[in-house]
Amino acid sequence: MHPWIVKLFILCICVFGARGIMFNLLPNTQKCLRDEMQPKQLVTGEYEVTDLPGQKVDYVVRDSKGHILSQKDQISHGKFTFSSEHYETFEICFVSKVSPHQRGMNHDVYLSIKKGIETKTYESYGEAAKLKPLEIDMKRLEDLSDSIVQDFAIMRKREEEMRDTNESTNSRVLFFSIFSMCCLLGLATWQVLYLRRYFKAKKLIE
Repeated sequence: MHPWIVKLFILCICVFGARGIMFNLLPNTQKCLRDEMQPKQLVTGEYEVTDLPGQKVDYVVRDSKGHILSQKDQISHGKFTFSSEHYETFEICFVSKVSPHQRGMNHDVYLSIKKGIETKTYESYGEAAKLKPLEIDMKRLEDLSDSIVQDFAIMRKREEEMRDTNESTNSRVLFFSIFSMCCLLGLATWQVLYLRRYFKAKKLIE
């Protein structure tokens, strides 16, 4: 394999590798993490929670509409998988539950999330297709480049939508400003004419 291919592959893995995070979960509290997923994109996760006597942790994954994508009670370690037909923002929440008569301790929670191409296992794919190691690496780079192109296309589409929204908002603000000025001018003209008729009726002016 050429050295530049190896460097490119290592760089891509570093940039687009699995997202792992570790945090503390206080007793009887809830901590949520939010991320986004593309249409028909597979999302997998792996979690591990420290086991403390008399304490338990639940987790639930919801989309932006509140629909439950994955859920489990009294977890210690495990995996979850879900997907969506549309672009979606999902939220995974870990909930600590401790008995009232017990003094709670902090849970250490480790969470690793993979999306899209990160969820593929190329080793088993290469064995099934009888590919050489170099061909497997090239397939991985090909899929990764396609994923990058799709991400840029989605970013461009969002930029166009935001630009259209800004232009529409600017046009509405302009029309509203013109309408407000016309209303103020009309009100001022009516007020002047009304006062003129009033003063004439009182014979204060000719």
